[in-house]
Amino acid sequence: MTGAGGAGGASSDRLVSLDAFRGLTIAGMILVNNPGSWSYVYWPLDHAAWHGWTPTDLIFPYFLFIMGVAVPFSFRRRLAEGATRTSLFGHVVRRALVIVALGVLMRVVPDLDFATMRWPGVLQRIGVVYMAAGGLYLGFGPRGRAAWTGGLLLGYWAVMTLVPVPGYGAGNLTPDGNLAAYVDRLLMGGHLYQGTWDPEGLLSSFPAVATALLGIMTGEWLLTDRSRHALARGMLLAGVALVPVGLAWGLAFPINKNLWTSSYVVFTAGTALLLFGALYGWVDARGHRGAWLTPMRVYGTNAIAVFVASGMMTKAMTRIHVGGPDGTSLYGWTYRTLFRSWAGDYNGSLAFAVAYVLLWLALMTPLYRRRIFLKV
Repeated sequence: MTGAGGAGGASSDRLVSLDAFRGLTIAGMILVNNPGSWSYVYWPLDHAAWHGWTPTDLIFPYFLFIMGVAVPFSFRRRLAEGATRTSLFGHVVRRALVIVALGVLMRVVPDLDFATMRWPGVLQRIGVVYMAAGGLYLGFGPRGRAAWTGGLLLGYWAVMTLVPVPGYGAGNLTPDGNLAAYVDRLLMGGHLYQGTWDPEGLLSSFPAVATALLGIMTGEWLLTDRSRHALARGMLLAGVALVPVGLAWGLAFPINKNLWTSSYVVFTAGTALLLFGALYGWVDARGHRGAWLTPMRVYGTNAIAVFVASGMMTKAMTRIHVGGPDGTSLYGWTYRTLFRSWAGDYNGSLAFAVAYVLLWLALMTPLYRRRIFLKV
Protein backbone atom coordinates (compact mmCIF):
# COMPACT_ATOMS: atom_id res chain seq x y z
CA MET A 1 0.00 0.00 0.00
CA THR A 2 2.98 2.27 -0.48
CA GLY A 3 3.10 5.03 -3.05
CA ALA A 4 4.26 4.41 -6.59
CA GLY A 5 7.21 5.87 -8.39
CA GLY A 6 7.20 8.19 -11.38
CA ALA A 7 5.34 7.36 -14.57
CA GLY A 8 6.65 6.59 -18.01
CA GLY A 9 10.18 6.12 -16.74
CA ALA A 10 10.44 9.90 -16.49
CA SER A 11 11.14 10.14 -12.77
CA SER A 12 12.00 8.10 -9.73
CA ASP A 13 9.86 10.34 -7.51
CA ARG A 14 6.65 9.19 -5.92
CA LEU A 15 3.62 9.47 -8.13
CA VAL A 16 2.06 12.42 -6.34
CA SER A 17 -1.40 11.99 -7.86
CA LEU A 18 -1.56 8.38 -6.65
CA ASP A 19 -0.71 9.43 -3.09
CA ALA A 20 -3.38 12.14 -3.36
CA PHE A 21 -5.98 9.71 -4.75
CA ARG A 22 -5.20 7.21 -1.99
CA GLY A 23 -5.41 9.94 0.65
CA LEU A 24 -8.73 11.20 -0.69
CA THR A 25 -10.03 7.63 -0.57
CA ILE A 26 -8.90 6.87 2.99
CA ALA A 27 -10.24 10.22 4.22
CA GLY A 28 -13.54 9.29 2.60
CA MET A 29 -13.47 5.93 4.41
CA ILE A 30 -13.02 7.65 7.77
CA LEU A 31 -15.72 10.21 6.96
CA VAL A 32 -18.42 7.68 6.07
CA ASN A 33 -17.44 5.24 8.85
CA ASN A 34 -17.79 7.80 11.63
CA PRO A 35 -21.03 9.78 11.55
CA GLY A 36 -22.11 11.26 14.87
CA SER A 37 -25.17 9.01 14.71
CA TRP A 38 -26.05 6.27 12.24
CA SER A 39 -29.66 7.41 12.56
CA TYR A 40 -28.81 10.72 10.90
CA VAL A 41 -26.72 10.24 7.77
CA TYR A 42 -27.22 12.10 4.48
CA TRP A 43 -27.74 9.62 1.64
CA PRO A 44 -24.46 10.31 -0.26
CA LEU A 45 -22.57 9.32 2.91
CA ASP A 46 -24.35 5.99 3.33
CA HIS A 47 -24.26 2.80 1.27
CA ALA A 48 -27.09 1.90 -1.09
CA ALA A 49 -29.48 -0.41 0.74
CA TRP A 50 -28.98 -3.12 -1.92
CA HIS A 51 -28.96 -2.62 -5.72
CA GLY A 52 -27.69 0.74 -6.95
CA TRP A 53 -24.92 2.95 -5.69
CA THR A 54 -24.08 6.11 -3.80
CA PRO A 55 -20.75 8.01 -3.64
CA THR A 56 -19.95 5.98 -0.50
CA ASP A 57 -20.08 2.76 -2.56
CA LEU A 58 -17.17 4.01 -4.68
CA ILE A 59 -14.68 4.29 -1.82
CA PHE A 60 -13.69 0.68 -1.14
CA PRO A 61 -13.20 -0.33 -4.81
CA TYR A 62 -11.11 2.81 -5.30
CA PHE A 63 -8.74 1.59 -2.59
CA LEU A 64 -8.35 -1.82 -4.24
CA PHE A 65 -7.89 -0.14 -7.63
CA ILE A 66 -5.18 2.14 -6.20
CA MET A 67 -3.49 -0.84 -4.60
CA GLY A 68 -3.36 -2.45 -8.02
CA VAL A 69 -1.93 0.67 -9.68
CA ALA A 70 0.99 0.67 -7.22
CA VAL A 71 1.92 -2.99 -7.85
CA PRO A 72 3.77 -2.61 -11.21
CA PHE A 73 5.79 0.36 -9.90
CA SER A 74 6.91 -1.43 -6.75
CA PHE A 75 7.51 -4.85 -8.29
CA ARG A 76 9.22 -3.68 -11.46
CA ARG A 77 11.73 -1.69 -9.42
CA ARG A 78 12.47 -4.66 -7.16
CA LEU A 79 12.83 -7.02 -10.10
CA ALA A 80 15.26 -4.57 -11.69
CA GLU A 81 17.26 -4.55 -8.45
CA GLY A 82 17.67 -8.33 -8.68
CA ALA A 83 14.77 -9.72 -6.63
CA THR A 84 13.33 -13.00 -7.90
CA ARG A 85 9.64 -13.53 -8.54
CA THR A 86 9.61 -16.25 -5.91
CA SER A 87 11.04 -13.96 -3.24
CA LEU A 88 8.60 -11.23 -4.23
CA PHE A 89 5.67 -13.59 -3.91
CA GLY A 90 6.90 -14.53 -0.45
CA HIS A 91 6.87 -10.82 0.37
CA VAL A 92 3.32 -10.55 -1.00
CA VAL A 93 2.12 -13.44 1.16
CA ARG A 94 3.74 -12.07 4.32
CA ARG A 95 2.34 -8.60 3.72
CA ALA A 96 -1.13 -9.96 2.97
CA LEU A 97 -1.12 -12.02 6.17
CA VAL A 98 -0.12 -8.98 8.22
CA ILE A 99 -3.01 -6.99 6.74
CA VAL A 100 -5.45 -9.81 7.48
CA ALA A 101 -4.05 -10.09 11.02
CA LEU A 102 -4.61 -6.36 11.55
CA GLY A 103 -8.22 -6.82 10.48
CA VAL A 104 -8.67 -9.66 12.95
CA LEU A 105 -6.96 -7.64 15.68
CA MET A 106 -9.35 -4.73 15.14
CA ARG A 107 -12.23 -7.16 15.51
CA VAL A 108 -11.19 -9.06 18.66
CA VAL A 109 -9.60 -6.33 20.82
CA PRO A 110 -10.43 -5.97 23.66
CA ASP A 111 -12.94 -8.82 24.13
CA LEU A 112 -10.94 -11.65 22.49
CA ASP A 113 -14.26 -13.28 21.61
CA PHE A 114 -13.17 -15.51 18.75
CA ALA A 115 -16.25 -17.72 19.06
CA THR A 116 -18.74 -15.11 17.82
CA MET A 117 -16.53 -12.54 16.05
CA ARG A 118 -17.20 -11.56 12.46
CA TRP A 119 -14.57 -13.23 10.31
CA PRO A 120 -14.68 -11.19 7.09
CA GLY A 121 -13.85 -7.49 7.03
CA VAL A 122 -12.34 -4.63 5.05
CA LEU A 123 -8.70 -5.36 5.88
CA GLN A 124 -9.26 -9.09 5.45
CA ARG A 125 -10.52 -8.46 1.93
CA ILE A 126 -7.64 -6.09 1.18
CA GLY A 127 -5.14 -8.74 2.28
CA VAL A 128 -6.76 -11.55 0.26
CA VAL A 129 -7.08 -9.38 -2.86
CA TYR A 130 -3.48 -8.16 -2.55
CA MET A 131 -2.22 -11.74 -2.32
CA ALA A 132 -4.22 -12.87 -5.34
CA ALA A 133 -3.51 -9.83 -7.52
CA GLY A 134 0.18 -9.77 -6.58
CA GLY A 135 0.48 -13.47 -7.39
CA LEU A 136 -1.22 -13.00 -10.76
CA TYR A 137 1.07 -10.08 -11.57
CA LEU A 138 4.15 -12.17 -10.83
CA GLY A 139 2.87 -15.32 -12.51
CA PHE A 140 1.32 -13.99 -15.73
CA GLY A 141 2.00 -11.43 -18.42
CA PRO A 142 -0.42 -8.67 -19.47
CA ARG A 143 -2.49 -10.97 -21.71
CA GLY A 144 -2.74 -13.61 -19.03
CA ARG A 145 -3.88 -11.06 -16.46
CA ALA A 146 -6.41 -9.63 -18.91
CA ALA A 147 -7.77 -13.16 -19.39
CA TRP A 148 -7.99 -13.62 -15.64
CA THR A 149 -9.84 -10.32 -15.28
CA GLY A 150 -12.38 -11.26 -17.91
CA GLY A 151 -12.70 -14.78 -16.53
CA LEU A 152 -13.32 -13.55 -12.99
CA LEU A 153 -15.99 -11.08 -14.10
CA LEU A 154 -17.79 -13.39 -16.52
CA GLY A 155 -17.41 -16.41 -14.26
CA TYR A 156 -18.86 -14.58 -11.28
CA TRP A 157 -21.79 -13.37 -13.39
CA ALA A 158 -22.41 -16.92 -14.56
CA VAL A 159 -22.33 -18.61 -11.16
CA MET A 160 -24.42 -15.90 -9.50
CA THR A 161 -27.14 -16.10 -12.13
CA LEU A 162 -27.07 -19.77 -13.18
CA VAL A 163 -26.20 -21.85 -10.10
CA PRO A 164 -29.33 -22.67 -8.05
CA VAL A 165 -29.44 -21.97 -4.32
CA PRO A 166 -31.43 -24.47 -2.22
CA GLY A 167 -34.80 -22.98 -1.37
CA TYR A 168 -34.33 -19.99 -3.68
CA GLY A 169 -33.42 -21.26 -7.14
CA ALA A 170 -31.00 -19.75 -9.67
CA GLY A 171 -30.48 -16.06 -10.32
CA ASN A 172 -31.93 -14.90 -7.01
CA LEU A 173 -30.02 -11.76 -6.03
CA THR A 174 -31.84 -10.95 -2.79
CA PRO A 175 -29.75 -10.56 0.39
CA ASP A 176 -30.49 -14.08 1.64
CA GLY A 177 -31.21 -15.85 -1.65
CA ASN A 178 -28.03 -15.20 -3.62
CA LEU A 179 -25.27 -17.78 -4.05
CA ALA A 180 -22.60 -15.68 -2.29
CA ALA A 181 -24.70 -15.47 0.88
CA TYR A 182 -25.42 -19.20 0.71
CA VAL A 183 -21.69 -20.04 0.48
CA ASP A 184 -20.90 -17.69 3.36
CA ARG A 185 -23.58 -19.30 5.55
CA LEU A 186 -22.20 -22.75 4.76
CA LEU A 187 -18.61 -21.88 5.58
CA MET A 188 -18.85 -19.01 8.07
CA GLY A 189 -22.29 -19.31 9.64
CA GLY A 190 -22.46 -17.37 12.89
CA HIS A 191 -19.55 -15.12 11.90
CA LEU A 192 -21.19 -12.82 9.32
CA TYR A 193 -21.84 -9.08 9.55
CA GLN A 194 -25.54 -9.30 8.72
CA GLY A 195 -26.12 -12.72 10.25
CA THR A 196 -27.11 -14.43 6.99
CA TRP A 197 -24.77 -12.61 4.61
CA ASP A 198 -21.67 -10.42 4.60
CA PRO A 199 -20.57 -7.62 2.21
CA GLU A 200 -16.96 -8.86 2.43
CA GLY A 201 -17.75 -12.54 2.03
CA LEU A 202 -15.81 -15.29 0.28
CA LEU A 203 -17.35 -15.59 -3.18
CA SER A 204 -17.56 -11.84 -3.75
CA SER A 205 -13.81 -11.58 -3.15
CA PHE A 206 -13.21 -13.08 -6.61
CA PRO A 207 -14.56 -10.09 -8.58
CA ALA A 208 -12.80 -7.81 -6.06
CA VAL A 209 -9.54 -9.30 -7.36
CA ALA A 210 -10.60 -8.10 -10.82
CA THR A 211 -10.87 -4.56 -9.41
CA ALA A 212 -7.20 -4.74 -8.37
CA LEU A 213 -6.21 -6.28 -11.71
CA LEU A 214 -7.78 -3.33 -13.54
CA GLY A 215 -5.63 -1.12 -11.32
CA ILE A 216 -2.56 -3.16 -12.29
CA MET A 217 -3.38 -2.62 -15.97
CA THR A 218 -3.53 1.11 -15.27
CA GLY A 219 -0.18 1.03 -13.49
CA GLU A 220 1.38 -0.76 -16.45
CA TRP A 221 -0.09 1.85 -18.78
CA LEU A 222 1.57 4.57 -16.71
CA LEU A 223 4.94 2.85 -17.10
CA THR A 224 4.83 2.94 -20.90
CA ASP A 225 6.94 5.37 -22.93
CA ARG A 226 4.18 7.89 -23.61
CA SER A 227 4.05 11.51 -22.59
CA ARG A 228 2.30 12.24 -19.33
CA HIS A 229 -0.38 14.17 -21.17
CA ALA A 230 -1.06 11.12 -23.37
CA LEU A 231 -1.16 8.89 -20.30
CA ALA A 232 -3.75 11.14 -18.66
CA ARG A 233 -5.87 11.23 -21.83
CA GLY A 234 -5.70 7.45 -22.07
CA MET A 235 -7.00 7.01 -18.52
CA LEU A 236 -9.81 9.48 -19.10
CA LEU A 237 -10.83 7.79 -22.35
CA ALA A 238 -10.78 4.37 -20.67
CA GLY A 239 -12.97 5.75 -17.89
CA VAL A 240 -15.42 7.22 -20.40
CA ALA A 241 -15.63 3.79 -22.05
CA LEU A 242 -15.97 1.69 -18.89
CA VAL A 243 -18.66 3.70 -17.10
CA PRO A 244 -21.41 3.11 -19.69
CA VAL A 245 -20.34 -0.54 -20.06
CA GLY A 246 -20.79 -1.00 -16.32
CA LEU A 247 -24.15 0.75 -16.38
CA ALA A 248 -25.33 -1.35 -19.32
CA TRP A 249 -24.17 -4.58 -17.67
CA GLY A 250 -26.03 -3.43 -14.59
CA LEU A 251 -29.31 -3.86 -16.46
CA ALA A 252 -28.70 -7.62 -16.46
CA PHE A 253 -26.51 -7.98 -13.35
CA PRO A 254 -27.31 -5.00 -11.08
CA ILE A 255 -24.62 -2.75 -9.70
CA ASN A 256 -24.34 -3.87 -6.08
CA LYS A 257 -21.53 -3.17 -3.65
CA ASN A 258 -22.63 -5.85 -1.16
CA LEU A 259 -22.40 -8.53 -3.87
CA TRP A 260 -19.44 -6.81 -5.63
CA THR A 261 -21.16 -7.61 -8.92
CA SER A 262 -19.24 -7.63 -12.19
CA SER A 263 -21.11 -4.54 -13.37
CA TYR A 264 -20.05 -2.82 -10.14
CA VAL A 265 -16.40 -3.68 -10.84
CA VAL A 266 -16.50 -2.22 -14.34
CA PHE A 267 -18.48 0.86 -13.33
CA THR A 268 -16.33 1.73 -10.31
CA ALA A 269 -13.10 1.13 -12.23
CA GLY A 270 -14.39 3.54 -14.87
CA THR A 271 -15.14 6.26 -12.34
CA ALA A 272 -11.76 5.61 -10.66
CA LEU A 273 -10.03 6.15 -13.99
CA LEU A 274 -11.90 9.41 -14.51
CA LEU A 275 -10.92 10.74 -11.09
CA PHE A 276 -7.36 9.43 -11.14
CA GLY A 277 -6.87 10.51 -14.76
CA ALA A 278 -7.96 14.04 -13.88
CA LEU A 279 -5.68 14.12 -10.82
CA TYR A 280 -2.75 12.70 -12.78
CA GLY A 281 -3.27 15.15 -15.63
CA TRP A 282 -3.46 18.14 -13.31
CA VAL A 283 -0.78 17.19 -10.78
CA ASP A 284 1.79 15.01 -12.56
CA ALA A 285 1.35 16.01 -16.20
CA ARG A 286 0.77 19.75 -15.76
CA GLY A 287 2.73 20.05 -12.52
CA HIS A 288 0.06 21.91 -10.53
CA ARG A 289 1.11 21.25 -6.96
CA GLY A 290 0.65 23.22 -3.82
CA ALA A 291 -0.59 23.26 -0.26
CA TRP A 292 -4.00 21.96 -1.37
CA LEU A 293 -2.39 18.55 -2.00
CA THR A 294 -0.83 18.22 1.45
CA PRO A 295 -3.88 16.92 3.37
CA MET A 296 -4.45 14.22 0.76
CA ARG A 297 -0.79 13.22 0.81
CA VAL A 298 -0.76 13.11 4.63
CA TYR A 299 -3.54 10.55 4.49
CA GLY A 300 -2.23 8.78 1.40
CA THR A 301 1.27 8.07 2.66
CA ASN A 302 0.06 6.39 5.88
CA ALA A 303 -3.22 4.94 4.68
CA ILE A 304 -3.35 1.60 6.50
CA ALA A 305 -1.94 3.10 9.71
CA VAL A 306 -4.57 5.83 9.92
CA PHE A 307 -7.36 3.41 8.99
CA VAL A 308 -6.42 1.05 11.82
CA ALA A 309 -5.73 3.76 14.38
CA SER A 310 -8.93 5.69 13.67
CA GLY A 311 -10.98 2.51 13.77
CA MET A 312 -9.54 1.50 17.12
CA MET A 313 -10.15 4.97 18.56
CA THR A 314 -13.76 4.83 17.43
CA LYS A 315 -14.13 1.43 19.09
CA ALA A 316 -12.59 2.76 22.31
CA MET A 317 -14.92 5.78 22.32
CA THR A 318 -17.95 3.50 22.05
CA ARG A 319 -16.71 1.39 25.00
CA ILE A 320 -15.92 4.29 27.37
CA HIS A 321 -19.04 5.49 29.17
CA VAL A 322 -19.76 8.93 30.55
CA GLY A 323 -21.66 8.82 33.84
CA GLY A 324 -20.80 5.28 34.83
CA PRO A 325 -21.31 1.86 33.17
CA ASP A 326 -24.96 2.62 32.40
CA GLY A 327 -24.22 6.06 30.98
CA THR A 328 -23.92 7.09 27.36
CA SER A 329 -20.81 6.23 25.38
CA LEU A 330 -18.10 8.84 24.99
CA TYR A 331 -18.76 8.69 21.23
CA GLY A 332 -22.46 9.45 21.64
CA TRP A 333 -21.84 12.05 24.34
CA THR A 334 -19.35 13.89 22.11
CA TYR A 335 -21.83 13.95 19.22
CA ARG A 336 -24.75 15.17 21.28
CA THR A 337 -22.85 17.68 23.42
CA LEU A 338 -20.36 19.17 20.99
CA PHE A 339 -22.17 18.87 17.65
CA ARG A 340 -25.89 18.13 17.77
CA SER A 341 -26.40 20.78 20.42
CA TRP A 342 -25.74 23.56 17.90
CA ALA A 343 -26.01 21.93 14.45
CA GLY A 344 -29.02 19.63 14.85
CA ASP A 345 -29.36 15.93 14.07
CA TYR A 346 -28.12 15.56 10.48
CA ASN A 347 -25.74 18.50 10.31
CA GLY A 348 -24.37 17.65 13.74
CA SER A 349 -23.75 14.06 12.65
CA LEU A 350 -21.94 15.31 9.55
CA ALA A 351 -19.96 17.89 11.54
CA PHE A 352 -18.80 15.13 13.91
CA ALA A 353 -17.56 13.05 10.96
CA VAL A 354 -15.75 16.01 9.39
CA ALA A 355 -14.15 16.88 12.74
CA TYR A 356 -12.98 13.28 13.08
CA VAL A 357 -11.30 13.45 9.67
CA LEU A 358 -9.62 16.73 10.63
CA LEU A 359 -8.50 15.28 13.97
CA TRP A 360 -6.70 12.42 12.27
CA LEU A 361 -5.24 14.78 9.70
CA ALA A 362 -3.72 16.75 12.59
CA LEU A 363 -2.45 13.59 14.28
CA MET A 364 -0.83 12.21 11.11
CA THR A 365 0.70 15.45 9.83
CA PRO A 366 3.79 15.28 12.10
CA LEU A 367 4.59 11.83 10.67
CA TYR A 368 4.30 13.18 7.14
CA ARG A 369 6.53 16.16 7.91
CA ARG A 370 9.18 13.86 9.38
CA ARG A 371 8.85 11.51 6.37
CA ILE A 372 7.75 8.66 8.64
CA PHE A 373 5.66 6.25 6.59
CA LEU A 374 4.31 3.29 8.55
CA LYS A 375 4.36 0.51 5.98
CA VAL A 376 2.81 -2.91 6.31
